[in-house]
Amino acid sequence: MIVSLRGKLIEAGIFRAVIECAGIGYEVNIPVSTAEKLPAIGEEVRLFSLQTFREDGQSLYGFYSAEERDFFKLLVEKVSGIGPGIALKIFSRLSLPVLQNAIRNSDVAMLSQCPGIGKKTAERLIVELRDKIGFAATTMPATTPGAANATQNATTNAPSVQADAVAALVSLGCKLDQADKAVRNALQKAGDNVSVSTLITLALGNRGNTPAG
Repeated sequence: MIVSLRGKLIEAGIFRAVIECAGIGYEVNIPVSTAEKLPAIGEEVRLFSLQTFREDGQSLYGFYSAEERDFFKLLVEKVSGIGPGIALKIFSRLSLPVLQNAIRNSDVAMLSQCPGIGKKTAERLIVELRDKIGFAATTMPATTPGAANATQNATTNAPSVQADAVAALVSLGCKLDQADKAVRNALQKAGDNVSVSTLITLALGNRGNTPAG
């Protein structure tokens, strides 16, 4: 079982990368959040991977962190109706902290915005995984109106800050995928020790406009 790859990045796209290890090129399916963090072509990269097998072949799925890979594996193995393809789309729409927070808070509305996930699948996802991810992060309902005011003075660990910032932007009228991407970009610039209010401000600057409200 291939659980990680380290080598030269020789091809890269939004959903695909090719990594050369010991002269062998491995094609890896990746989510958008991982594609954003890839280095330049020719540079060394390490991805944490999950290898899947089907009757017609096998595939590799790669992620920037081991936590992302492990949660992807949970989605595929524990939730009926979610295969690797749909799971990859979920990870391309929601970053891990936001996804986990939506599950903790039973936020069917947010999860239903992911491609291939309807209300019933979202509910099943919550039932199957809620007790497997704990409750360490924020317990604020992810799409509750007024979330921005509720998080203005919060300063905590990066995953909770990230989830709260995305929830606040969504409550202000941002589209979920745009909010998540803007917050991811802002977090890369600001680092882990940042308040929710600062992260929201940076994310709004990344979007280049003010959300409708």
